[in-house]
Amino acid sequence: MASLHANSRKMITKDEWERKIRDVKIRKEDMNRLVMNFLVTEGFVDAAEKFRLESGTEPDIDLATITDRMAVKMAVQSGNVQDAIEKINDLNPEILDTNPELYFHLQQQKLIELIRKGKIEEALAFAQEELAPRGEENPGFLEEIEKTVALLAFEDVKNSPYGELLEASQRIKTASEVNAAILTSQSHEKDPKLPSLLKMLIWAQNQLDEKAVYPHINDLTTAKLEDPAV
Repeated sequence: MASLHANSRKMITKDEWERKIRDVKIRKEDMNRLVMNFLVTEGFVDAAEKFRLESGTEPDIDLATITDRMAVKMAVQSGNVQDAIEKINDLNPEILDTNPELYFHLQQQKLIELIRKGKIEEALAFAQEELAPRGEENPGFLEEIEKTVALLAFEDVKNSPYGELLEASQRIKTASEVNAAILTSQSHEKDPKLPSLLKMLIWAQNQLDEKAVYPHINDLTTAKLEDPAV
């Protein structure tokens, strides 16, 4: 059945496919802007500055702000949540004032860090004074509060049902949310465009598979065209 399906599709050779690709004209300036967008959004300030000098592509935000944004992100990923909050307020106090969900997640992360350090009494007091009132104001936060506080009931918190909250992935999740909020406050996209285009490429190939047999890009790191599988 697979061979019958393949025979019903149009066959496109590698030479023919490469000719079609060469006929597509993409301006170098557009490619450079994609690269710069990725470097700025992901916080590669040194690479962005070097690329600016080499390509003449100007970023759409002040590169100095990237350093400040990355300092906040690193503070969260290092578990220094209070330092991160202070840095955010130094950048723009309105970020936390207008984003209660982000502020809650930072406070939740602060509680997680107290539990990680074994500061049980301090963690209980913090949960009661800071998080409980937010749960009363927003019932949507209650489940997250309950999961976090539940860590206190286990001696071996890392292997408890909610032990994933103590993993590095939780810090990274919170740091990414902070990063996106800062970018949004600077009128910049919170996600880089390049990964979205790569996802679109994969989607387009999957759609085209139904109609044609043609060379694929299977490895996005090399973008090498591979001969069509017959």
